[in-house]
Amino acid sequence: MSGEECPGLVEWSDDDGQAPDRPVRPEDRPMKIVKMHGAANDYVYIDCFDERPPGDPAALAPVIADRHTGVGGDGLVLVMPSGVATARMRMFNADGSESEMCGNGVRCCAHLVVARGRAPAGPVTIETGRGVLTLDVTPTGPRTSRVRVDMGEPLLEAAAIPVTGCGTGRVIDAPCAALGGEESWWRDCGLDPRMTCVSMGNPHAVLYCGDVDQVPLETVGPRIETHASFPRRVNVHFVEVHSHEHVKMRTWERGSGITMACGTGASAVCVAGVLTGRTGGTIAADLPGGRLDLAWEPGGHVFMTGPAEEVFEGTWWGG
Repeated sequence: MSGEECPGLVEWSDDDGQAPDRPVRPEDRPMKIVKMHGAANDYVYIDCFDERPPGDPAALAPVIADRHTGVGGDGLVLVMPSGVATARMRMFNADGSESEMCGNGVRCCAHLVVARGRAPAGPVTIETGRGVLTLDVTPTGPRTSRVRVDMGEPLLEAAAIPVTGCGTGRVIDAPCAALGGEESWWRDCGLDPRMTCVSMGNPHAVLYCGDVDQVPLETVGPRIETHASFPRRVNVHFVEVHSHEHVKMRTWERGSGITMACGTGASAVCVAGVLTGRTGGTIAADLPGGRLDLAWEPGGHVFMTGPAEEVFEGTWWGG
């Protein structure tokens, strides 16, 4: 079979029957993939225990995540061998940028290593950009699990998040310069134009309002994400408090845009609620893609619990 007939195949010949002179690039090799989601925050996963890692995952991520010409998703996740944990996670956003951490993604990684028999159900460790996390995997079906994640201790000092222009201490109900001047949507959604900033290994800005559905997230999100106040850009969350134990939130994710859920973001919202007194230390967060359960006590670690689900397996032909 020639390369013209099926350009994704690793082995092919030129018209003279000889192997082509150019080397076969890793991105040209067919790769087995798994589409998974956690609360509808969906990524394309490559199990690098079995598959050779792509040569340039940052370049592959926007292509494979394209919802029209690729597989579709919020990005690309590599599940890799680790010398210090059960597995290692590398996560690339839909724009190709690599993120330190992904809460929904790490739950799916833990599910995958258990479902593929690389670890028994129960405690699993995953190496991430913010360190080694411990997760507890409870299978709920052949391709689904409920996973509790020890997200670690939040970082609260401005320099650690990082955020500038707000002093050197904690950024709690601080003016949000990235919002600019007052606009009509502030009144429409009942915005409190102050932000609380938290890092869960990646940066988050949390703002509160009366109706998150009235926030023009598609324009406000990128404005805040890329503002000079945030040297490494920022994930943006608007939160509607229903009670001391229940919130509704919408997210603009750094590098991916509007997403159905954000696990690190929900963790940051839990922390921000405690810091500002708006919510207690145990909350249920409703996101467009589903519910996540969070818990945090000051000085301790954040714990997040939510689903992980396989959608399908397939082969990516490259190109």
